[in-house]
Amino acid sequence: MSLHLRPVQFVDTPVTQPDGAVARLAGGLQWFAAYEVIEAGRRRTIPVADVATLGESAVRLHAAITAPRPPLQLGERVLRLDQPLVAGILNVTPDSFSDGGRHSDDPAAAAAAGVDMAAAGAALIDLGGESTRPGAAQVWEGDEIARVVPVVERLARSGTPVSIDTRKAAVMDAALAAGAHIVNDVSALLWDDRALDVVVRARCPVVLMHSPDPKEGGHARTGYRDVLTDVFDWLDARIAAVVAAGIERSRIVVDPGIGFGKTLAENLALINGLAIFHGLGCPIMLGASRKRMIGALDNEAPVDARLGGSLALALKGAEAGVQLLRVHDVAATVQALRIWRGLRDRALVGG
Repeated sequence: MSLHLRPVQFVDTPVTQPDGAVARLAGGLQWFAAYEVIEAGRRRTIPVADVATLGESAVRLHAAITAPRPPLQLGERVLRLDQPLVAGILNVTPDSFSDGGRHSDDPAAAAAAGVDMAAAGAALIDLGGESTRPGAAQVWEGDEIARVVPVVERLARSGTPVSIDTRKAAVMDAALAAGAHIVNDVSALLWDDRALDVVVRARCPVVLMHSPDPKEGGHARTGYRDVLTDVFDWLDARIAAVVAAGIERSRIVVDPGIGFGKTLAENLALINGLAIFHGLGCPIMLGASRKRMIGALDNEAPVDARLGGSLALALKGAEAGVQLLRVHDVAATVQALRIWRGLRDRALVGG
């Protein structure tokens, strides 16, 4: 895509603004007054009211950026996407970078931890049975199924919405049959040639994450011309491909892939530019919790000392209109978002 629009100049409330001077971001809690226009390597800022002067492609982007996101139907549960929600991370891997395999051999304890996260305010539990950190060993699909299915079954019986974090079609199939509701694939359904068909047949929501080498693991270094627009264009093409295969656009969530094949500078550029991804017309998931970039900015803070940085990134995501925040520290993030929501509610009524 040659033209990109990034919402900028966010305002507290539309109440005091002239008609047409501001637009609502993805049907959510944020309003903005201008676009950064990125075209042919150049950037400039225009008022929202002038977007039609840029032509038909800009008008289409504006419509995608401002349209409310349809809710996600997860079994009997409905996730409304007009405010930021928390997806709690639950790993059942012996080599998880964040929890050291705490739940890898005890499905009952793992499920109980997931239920606790839901009780603390997580709208969704994102369950993974294979580490995707750099250098992690690949897990045989049979072992991965054995790790996740007993946990999915227990969570499903409790009424807790579950996404299955996997690249493997067989694991997706087994987890969905056991009661999972969403597939979250760090390879955007490219690692396993059978994965796309599984999601098409299941008619379930799917999270498509960007990485520069999804077939190889997602962590290769690459040369981005502009990481923000390159990632946008990659996701745009991937959405088009899965829609053409039979997955409804309303069931697609996008993730810019923080930490996957990006330098610190590139990750920071993506975080600062998150609002551009609303132009894809899909809900956005942000997974930055406890990631390496926090340690890089804070004197190599270890994984278990990155709560403050994780909260800062979650709130940055909320400010950019991100709908799903994938986090380890559910209770703290939910509390931070409740305070943020209170501030937004007050601002929207002009105080």
